[in-house]
Amino acid sequence: MRRRARVIYNPTSGRETLKAKLVDILDVLERGGYETSAYATTPQQNSARDEAARVAHEGFDLVVAAGGDGTINEVINGIAPLEQRPNLGIIPAGTTNDFARALGIPRADFVEAARVITQGRLIPMDVGKASNDEITKYFINIAAGGRLTELTYDVPSDLKTVFGYIAYLVKAMEMLPQARPIEMKATFDGGEYEGKASMFFLAMTNSVGGLEQVVPNASLNDGNFTMIIVKTGNMMEILQLLTKVLNGGRHVNDARIIYKKTKHFTVAQQNTNLQMPINLDGEFGGTAPMHFENLKEHLSIFSNLPPEPQRLLE
Repeated sequence: MRRRARVIYNPTSGRETLKAKLVDILDVLERGGYETSAYATTPQQNSARDEAARVAHEGFDLVVAAGGDGTINEVINGIAPLEQRPNLGIIPAGTTNDFARALGIPRADFVEAARVITQGRLIPMDVGKASNDEITKYFINIAAGGRLTELTYDVPSDLKTVFGYIAYLVKAMEMLPQARPIEMKATFDGGEYEGKASMFFLAMTNSVGGLEQVVPNASLNDGNFTMIIVKTGNMMEILQLLTKVLNGGRHVNDARIIYKKTKHFTVAQQNTNLQMPINLDGEFGGTAPMHFENLKEHLSIFSNLPPEPQRLLE
């Protein structure tokens, strides 16, 4: 029986150029041995998530997420809760494409990204689980909290389509003067932090906002988050830390940073009059308090990475 694949694509991603390459993408997957069909996401909430869950329940062997980080996150949320999960392929067509960058997937050529899938090189990937009394969501690249981490979902989608990465830079310049520390309590494996912080990150890859130096020792499948808590809210000090990030990742030893590995992380806002929105893979993921757990090697994903240092599936 031929393997079945479903391409779930966002027709507005890649400045709306993805649609023009869809036939070529389907042809690559067909030649690779998949009976392939496509689904265009709609403005309806959770369109990609629901379609991914539907085809997984029907026994499809492969789900391909074609779009930006938001589309990929929705697909992850469709298949991660299931007992039987299909393999995942990625065709990046967004603005930052952090996850694809970490997997070595071509970000400038949709057809070449499809060919990565047909090479059959699967790696086991960790998946993050975020939950509180109201929600349970999954993520595969980053979870974060703090004013500046709201950047990715504060930029309107139409501006991202037209102006791409420039839209993020403009929004960052607007938000940086407004950055204020928050009173938070965080617990993690072997420790806790209670006090002021401007932001926290739980990274699962080495690419955050297009920068690969933020979490230089991140692993795709070690069962741990790489945790960063930025204790300062001073704008000049944040810029100093960013300079250290760009200068070889020297921020990891700075006293204004807590940097460590952890499988579990819980965060709460100490000021009950304020809310701390949570960013999951660049999308709004609810508000704190929130508990995070790393699900070790939860999904099998096609990548363009060399066999080492990541362990490939048989």
